[in-house]
Amino acid sequence: MSSDSQFGLLRSRRFAPFFLTQCLGALNDNILRNGLVMLMTFAILSDMGGRVDVLANVIAALFILPFVLFSAVAGQLADKYDKSALIRRIKVFEIALVLFAAGAMFVGNVYALLALVFLMGLQSTLFGPIKYAILPQLVERDQLIGANGLVEGGTYLAIIAGLFIGGYAASLGQPGILMLSVCLIAFAVAGYFASRAIPAVRPGDPTISLRYNVVRETLRVCRYAYRERSVFLSIMGLSWFWSFGLIALAQLPAFSKIVLYGTPQLANVLLVCFAVGIGIGSLVCEKLSRRHIELGLVPLGAIGLTVFAADIYVAFYNTPAAAPVTATEFMARNGSLRLLIDLTLIGVSGGLFSVPLYAMLQDRSPERLRSRIVAANNILNSVFMIAGAATASGLLLIGFSIPGVFAFLAVMNTVITVYLFWLLPEFVMRFMTWILINVLYRIEVEGADNIPRDGPALLVANHVSFVDALLIGGAVLRPTRFVMYYKIFKIPLLSFIFKTAKAIPIAGKREDPDLMATAFDKIDAELADGRLVCIFPEGAITQDGEIQPFRGGMEHILKRRPVPVVPIALRGLWGSWFSRQGGGAVKKWPRRFRAAITVVVGQPVAASQASAAAMQADVQSLLDGRDKADDDPNADNQDQR
Repeated sequence: MSSDSQFGLLRSRRFAPFFLTQCLGALNDNILRNGLVMLMTFAILSDMGGRVDVLANVIAALFILPFVLFSAVAGQLADKYDKSALIRRIKVFEIALVLFAAGAMFVGNVYALLALVFLMGLQSTLFGPIKYAILPQLVERDQLIGANGLVEGGTYLAIIAGLFIGGYAASLGQPGILMLSVCLIAFAVAGYFASRAIPAVRPGDPTISLRYNVVRETLRVCRYAYRERSVFLSIMGLSWFWSFGLIALAQLPAFSKIVLYGTPQLANVLLVCFAVGIGIGSLVCEKLSRRHIELGLVPLGAIGLTVFAADIYVAFYNTPAAAPVTATEFMARNGSLRLLIDLTLIGVSGGLFSVPLYAMLQDRSPERLRSRIVAANNILNSVFMIAGAATASGLLLIGFSIPGVFAFLAVMNTVITVYLFWLLPEFVMRFMTWILINVLYRIEVEGADNIPRDGPALLVANHVSFVDALLIGGAVLRPTRFVMYYKIFKIPLLSFIFKTAKAIPIAGKREDPDLMATAFDKIDAELADGRLVCIFPEGAITQDGEIQPFRGGMEHILKRRPVPVVPIALRGLWGSWFSRQGGGAVKKWPRRFRAAITVVVGQPVAASQASAAAMQADVQSLLDGRDKADDDPNADNQDQR
């Protein structure tokens, strides 16, 4: 496991050129789109008497339409060929487009500019499957959440820069067109040279035959995504997120002009708050998730999207008319800070919502299909965004106010995300676990690299409290099946988490021999499927804080299915509210809040050497602060975190 934070990736020769290429491309997209929106909102269409509130939604729809039409072909290309070589060709196409854009802006033909938006969308369509499919080939698995956070954060920093350049150019009139043209060309050329440093990567599936029937291939790539339920639901979540974001962003220029009576500079301030928020939310994901794919952040982000969108409606649904104001004058008004905070926190929530979903999509997609699954994601994202743009336009045309559109977003976000979490309760389970281990405890994990990256393994740990399984589940990067005493499995509230995590209840032979036999069958089936299974061989929670003798059930499991055994020690839990020190667990007042807990993972042991007594000794040595590596001068040092 890499010891660097996500920002260390910016020094990586594998990741940094791609990151720079991506950011420069996003910058150009947003300079063009936002520059045109600003120019048309505050100048061209305003003078022509056009509906400026509808215009932004039309431009957004034109940009994303190519994603629906051509993503299937783009996904095939990205799986068949070296992605770095494709990126260089796409950047050449971008240079040609920005040269055309410069000419179209000087001529001032609105229809040519709208056609250009479509072509820039086509260029982004070709880049889209590469953008996310290449990341697992450039970084390690434990760096994936950080890399996605950087890509999302960098993208929205590029949006901020594009907003400033586009807004400033709109205020300059004719000189602003020259400024936009120079910037577009310069950044496109810089992006091309950055792309030349991206290392070559192996194609996902060079044997595939390219098919160009758009409808048939679109259905085909969507079927690829549908095969894995969690991948498909992550795509649905991302599609809603992009629809939400597009609708919210598209309203802000008109919100500034129509609701706040502001200037283009005020519109920029609103857009920047939104973009800064997403950048912050994306970048803090690695810290909050402790560098693994933490789906518990997704419900947290969903709650924020609903709450802060609804608050915009509450604050501005009945705004009285006022004289036009600049950004500085607006800041002196009552309620201005509330709006800026709402927009920023909507962005933060969006980052928390989207980054784990992208990481899960990449991690759980087969490599040979990854680009096409990302293409399916882009297609469904685009369908949702076009539907969102059409819905927002329709709401405005039938009389909705712009604050009313934000209220609509809040309601729809609640309905859609609740349905999503109902279909995949893993999100809610991980959220509850994340709250538990981050609010009640401060967790450090040592030796996490000792957990096998793939294949079956049996994890054995000491049993200190009622939440041991949750703490280990939050520390281990891979999904884990826990075997637990059936009475703990039935504890109210926790039972929902255990059932959702597909924990395996077990009873003693004298209590319920049938349940015991069923549990051993389920354990064997999970190991046969290549999963991790965690057991607590003591058979009960410790009464005195000391490790109890390991029972023989572990040996019975290994006799049926010999797999590697990984010892795990939980330090610091004795004396916590969920332990039995000083009486029954959860029946006494908590005496420690945010207690420091350490999860120590030892080296794997072959099944032939993993007797109950030997594994008890290994766990005890970890509790005492020793690992086998401490006694072996030839053992490699283990990475810790």
